[in-house]
Amino acid sequence: MNLVEIFKDFSSGKAIDSPTMVRVLEDVFRTLIKKKFTTDENFNIIVNANRGDLELWRVREIVPDGEVTDELAEISFSEALAVDEDYEVGEECYQQLFLEDFGRRSIMAARQTLISRIMDLEKDELYRSYTERVGDLVLCEVQQILKREILVIDDANGRELVMPRVETIRGDYFRKGDMVRGIIKEVEMRNNNNPVVIVSRTDERFLAKLMEQEVPEIEDGLITIKGIVRIPGERAKVAVESYDDRIDPVGACVGMKGSRIHGIVRELNQENIDVIPYTNNTSLYIQRSLTPARVSNIDLDMEGRRAKVYLEPDQVSLAIGKGGTNIKLASRLVEFEIDVYRNNEVEIDDVDLEEFKDEIEMWVLDAFKSIGCDTARSVLELSVEDLVRRTDLEEETVTNVLKVLAAEFDEEVKIISTPEPAEVAATAPTEAPTPETAKAFAEVPAEVPAEAPAEVPVAEAAAPSEEE
Repeated sequence: MNLVEIFKDFSSGKAIDSPTMVRVLEDVFRTLIKKKFTTDENFNIIVNANRGDLELWRVREIVPDGEVTDELAEISFSEALAVDEDYEVGEECYQQLFLEDFGRRSIMAARQTLISRIMDLEKDELYRSYTERVGDLVLCEVQQILKREILVIDDANGRELVMPRVETIRGDYFRKGDMVRGIIKEVEMRNNNNPVVIVSRTDERFLAKLMEQEVPEIEDGLITIKGIVRIPGERAKVAVESYDDRIDPVGACVGMKGSRIHGIVRELNQENIDVIPYTNNTSLYIQRSLTPARVSNIDLDMEGRRAKVYLEPDQVSLAIGKGGTNIKLASRLVEFEIDVYRNNEVEIDDVDLEEFKDEIEMWVLDAFKSIGCDTARSVLELSVEDLVRRTDLEEETVTNVLKVLAAEFDEEVKIISTPEPAEVAATAPTEAPTPETAKAFAEVPAEVPAEAPAEVPVAEAAAPSEEE
């Protein structure tokens, strides 16, 4: 029978069980009977879904000729004999019906109804089966690559799934036929209530499933994952706890020489994974979450869920991480807003001398670097005399440099004057000079011109005008 064959062809591979198929067929043909006879009360429908057999029987009570009061429930004796000569009055007459008796239009309508019902069943089955599998790991084959999503085929049952571009890791590159792993994130109902299964590689549960697959202790329940946060393709933090004191949770997850974690890192396109031991001690948990930075002190505000973390200057960059990834992940993991501070005893506002190359000539900066002064603070801590003596620069040059550096910190320049002998020499010309003193002053002009042209930088030309 054509209708049953169509049903068998369409339902093959749809994972619809036999009782459901029989029920659908009965509903379709009862609808067909109702349209023709207005009721289906006196009809039997026999369906063998496995063999494709379908029989329709009309059952009516046999009454003497001329006494038929309800044609739907009764049949005259003479009409019953035409069906079977052995019938007697008072018996039930079973009359078989054929699809051809319903007409071509009714059969085509029944066919469309049957296909529609099967499609609805398939949608319901797809939604039910994958809703139960949300969060499970799935292996798929890339079928088609579109602009905004990738169509993949579930390797287990051949169903078509969808992996949106936003659910792929940065750096993922797929070609048709490639095998890809992900998790079933959710089942969406789109146009006309069509269920669409979303596969994700960026979800935290994907990393959890990969670790469960690689670490037997997690699968056995000896180690549990207390928290996972990720910036897909860049960094992830995983907090683990062991229920067996003999098992190190971090060591078990990492494996011998990183053997277990390396496979996960490769799957996630070299995503850095920090595995830390979980603890109920909030301060210790925050300290561990900022790995690899070493924390000096922590002040907690439990009501505001904020934490002030104090570190050594060389640890601040490690705590913040590249682009702030480390501190962002740590805040999400511990569910605290983390503020990072340098320790109070360390001067924090210092500037490298390289930052002043637009204001001070480079050869002058190199002279300071040659004596070990690489920062502005290290230069300001020395006296003018020491700087002149150690760098062989002019005092006026050193003074101008100190003014520029001090302006950076909005400070006044505290210039330590030269010792008294120099001051006496500077004021001596105003007094009556002795012959020895006059001789000393006479020798000075011969020495200054020889050194000044080589050491006075261009920046000094503006200095006299400022003093004026």
